[in-house]
Amino acid sequence: MNIDRAVLAFAGVIVLSSALLAHFVSPWWLLLTGFAGLNMLQSAFTGFCPAAMVMKAIGLKKGEAFR
Repeated sequence: MNIDRAVLAFAGVIVLSSALLAHFVSPWWLLLTGFAGLNMLQSAFTGFCPAAMVMKAIGLKKGEAFR
């Protein structure tokens, strides 16, 4: 797995977890969904993604999107 796919998988897990927590625990968990969405949007324009930096540090292969 490369960094690009790992970042997308991580974002998907965060969004789905947040939606489930909002449904079963508290609607305040939707703030996490909003944060994840904003982070994905800014990384699309800037190329800066903190999750990609962490995944690079733990040794995942580079992809094409996050360098």
